Amino acid sequence: MGAKERTLSIIKPDATRRDLTGKINAKFEDAGLHIVAQKRLHLTEEQAGKFYEVHKERPFFKDLVDFMISGPVVVQVLEGEDAVALNRKVMGATNPANADPGTIRKEYAESIEANSVHGSDSLDNAKKEIAFFFSETEIVG
Repeated sequence: MGAKERTLSIIKPDATRRDLTGKINAKFEDAGLHIVAQKRLHLTEEQAGKFYEVHKERPFFKDLVDFMISGPVVVQVLEGEDAVALNRKVMGATNPANADPGTIRKEYAESIEANSVHGSDSLDNAKKEIAFFFSETEIVG
């Protein structure tokens, strides 16, 4: 059995626009991940830029920020055994064309950018990303 972990999940604007929040969350829950915090919000350009600061020098940075502020997102904390790896498995490959059948991105992504979900890529990043959006009192396991 793996360690109990927390990871950040963002349901992106392409998915909230199509009312896929419930279907996506059912996939997380069916996989054994528990939603222990959740907010629906509309990111500002400043928030999106700060959140994705690690990509600031990359050519896709401005498009990513513009996309992430194009509509509401659902930010949430998922908790479970090996939550970081499990969340990434449930999401599927970044490029939906390479994602396994049954994964969120295979079923719902519109493109590499509009790929419906974001998930932390490591435990260290999960801690930073969770703290970006949530105070400890907002996480109820």
